[in-house]
Amino acid sequence: MQKYVLVVLTACLALSSACRVGPKYKLPAVPQTPSGFKELTENDRWKFAKPNDGELRGNWWELFNDARLTELESMVSVSNESLKQAEAQFRQARALVRVNRAGYFPTVGTVPGIATSGAGRARAGSTSGVNSSFSIPITASWEPDLWGRVGLTVENAVTNAQAAAADVENARLSLQAELATDYFQLRALDMDVDLLTNTLDAYRKAVELTRNRYNGGVASKADVVLAQTQYDSTRAQLTDLGVARAQLEHAIAVLTGHAPSDLTIAKAAIQGPPPPIPVSLPSQLLERRPDVAANERRVAAANATIGLAQAAFYPSLSISASAGLESGSLGTLFNWPARFWSVGPQLAQTLFDAGRRKATVEEFQAGYD
Repeated sequence: MQKYVLVVLTACLALSSACRVGPKYKLPAVPQTPSGFKELTENDRWKFAKPNDGELRGNWWELFNDARLTELESMVSVSNESLKQAEAQFRQARALVRVNRAGYFPTVGTVPGIATSGAGRARAGSTSGVNSSFSIPITASWEPDLWGRVGLTVENAVTNAQAAAADVENARLSLQAELATDYFQLRALDMDVDLLTNTLDAYRKAVELTRNRYNGGVASKADVVLAQTQYDSTRAQLTDLGVARAQLEHAIAVLTGHAPSDLTIAKAAIQGPPPPIPVSLPSQLLERRPDVAANERRVAAANATIGLAQAAFYPSLSISASAGLESGSLGTLFNWPARFWSVGPQLAQTLFDAGRRKATVEEFQAGYD
């Protein structure tokens, strides 16, 4: 019996390491990649993209030398709720990898129990009214990875986790860029407010001067109305700028994980011009886009699901074993004659499913495409 079990286990291990179904994943390639644009001259260079989404991006906003912007940007990674959601989805995907990897190993459990039953003495074969049974069983079950089912589920989970990690970086970059955009729009409004405030003061003096001239008989009533209209129009524009600034300040508060009423940004002007952008920088930035990397990883995950669907056409093998102690008396439970054990394989194969497995393969193939 022991030789039989050993042969079965050896065969299962050999099959699990040699068999795998499903298509082998290949990186998506752009067909007929041109060697260059026809509009380019001979002096222009054509650069082929090299994905580099793993490159460290650093605190790029420090190029602007704005202490307040740096302070706000540091809050995005800590307090932004959308980024927390993306990070939680990544942790969820990473935990799913560990869940699927557990399929490589057997499951072991135990269900100790005490059972007491009673029967009348008049019952045929009964010698006692009450019978007790004590048992301490240990059960184990294992399904060899014959056709790569477990490996494909792990591959699918790993690629999805990698895509989720890229989603986190994409969300972080998007939120940081949105914060910087809102911040500089707010600073531009501060500068517009200063300009309109000075203009409004000049228009107020112009209204007073025009009224004095009108009272002196030098200017007409139309001149007074025109001066007053300029003043009122400028004051209305100043009010609109105040509303727009408040909206941007509230947006920045949400991006940094604060309630709009809890964040106040003092008025200030933009200090100096923006940093220069090298000519070669845009193409390098495109190579580092995490959203492209996330989409490629999801293609790899879709490829693994095709293999999982194809594995359903093949039989599944499971091996179950149990051993333990069982006795009618607690005093003899741990004696050697109280032992018991059993072991055996079980093969399962679907013979007819009205085309369900074939349709599932077509579904996942279409999803991959």
